Amino acid sequence: MAELIDGRAVAAEVVEKVTAQAAGLVAAGTTPGLAVVLVGEDPASQVYVASKSKKAKECGFHSVQHTLPAETSQDELLALIASLNADPAIHGILVQLPLPGHLDERTTIAAIDPAKDVDGLHDVSIGRLTSGQLGRTFVPCTPKGCMVLIGRVHPEGIAGLNALVVGRSNLVGRPVAALLQHANATVTVAHSRTRDLPGLCRHADILVAAIGRPEFIKGDWVKPGATVIDVGINRIPAPEKGEGKTRLVGDVAFEEARAVAGAITPVPGGVGPMTIAMLMANTLTSACRAAGREPPVF
Repeated sequence: MAELIDGRAVAAEVVEKVTAQAAGLVAAGTTPGLAVVLVGEDPASQVYVASKSKKAKECGFHSVQHTLPAETSQDELLALIASLNADPAIHGILVQLPLPGHLDERTTIAAIDPAKDVDGLHDVSIGRLTSGQLGRTFVPCTPKGCMVLIGRVHPEGIAGLNALVVGRSNLVGRPVAALLQHANATVTVAHSRTRDLPGLCRHADILVAAIGRPEFIKGDWVKPGATVIDVGINRIPAPEKGEGKTRLVGDVAFEEARAVAGAITPVPGGVGPMTIAMLMANTLTSACRAAGREPPVF
């Protein structure tokens, strides 16, 4: 039976460290500032934004939330971002995605000062990540959280291990593959058109599932003793709970994989809590850089 990787517990440790470091910054005259921008009234986005703002306040940050109507124009959104770029009290800017259809996401993200791009989505941030300049960029929060969890299972490092990333999105798949490469793993990226995906999975010492398909990866695909990081969050019907009820599952058939793997993240309670924790860590890092202090390592 695999070891359960408790993302909630690890995230709590990260937040505790962030809070302590932030208190030291505040005492020295710099309060980390995070601005979250929400356009429209998407219910899921509202929940995510509220969680991020709440956690920032718990960490002792200066937390600002800008909620804009769905009909906000591109120019109005860019003007707000420009004002946040110029505000010395703001160290991190996060625009909640997805945006309403008439707004261009790449144009919006490109307007954020890379020094405040705590989501790690700016082209400059992506380029620095890809080229290995990790000390000069912000790593996207979910991939960064994945690497922290992998580090808890492999404190000696992952050099030489075979890692397979199932999924090639710009938000998770590609950046986590880059991070695994920088950690000297031998990395393969698979996707919906990959031939013999089960065979590839069976050779992976580290398997990161980020394909967005519920319980897609089966237990007999998993190499015995492998570390399985399940990034998927999928809602499926749960008639056993009652009519119309649902439950959350990952991209991995959890119970099957748990019987084979060496360590595995559950869904929920695995990677999910790490995303907000790493956002707090990135914001603290930005504030440290602005204050001329060495950021802590997470």
